[in-house]
Amino acid sequence: MPRPARLPLGLHLTRVARTVSRAFDDTLAEAGGSLPVWLVLISLKSRPLASQRELAETVGIKGATLTHHLDTMESAGLVTRRRDPANRRLHLVELTPAGDALFLRLRDAATAFDRRLRAGLSESDAGQLEALLTRLRDNVSGG
Repeated sequence: MPRPARLPLGLHLTRVARTVSRAFDDTLAEAGGSLPVWLVLISLKSRPLASQRELAETVGIKGATLTHHLDTMESAGLVTRRRDPANRRLHLVELTPAGDALFLRLRDAATAFDRRLRAGLSESDAGQLEALLTRLRDNVSGG
């Protein structure tokens, strides 16, 4: 069977995505965080006192996985959890000053990473790339 003239687009995209994802994970780790922590912190900054259920939906992870991350973050003094006085079955999650400081460090790291990722791309290039990636997503998701 002859080799394809070009690498299949899905394979190339997968390899590029994996490389970028690892580099972003490394960047966040160097700043003292991780992708799940960063996603939780962003969510809490945009919506203080979110319930764990709302937080899991926003971050896009299952409740048990979120609980594991929140346990670690609470032990590190980054968040506090307390029962919702209006609904005792819910836990409210809130950033501590240490969590807020970590958010700022990770935000700076993520911003620097984004600048690095965009190096050599014009605004037009970046816009075209976003449109193409969205089209690829829609092609496989029926969107």
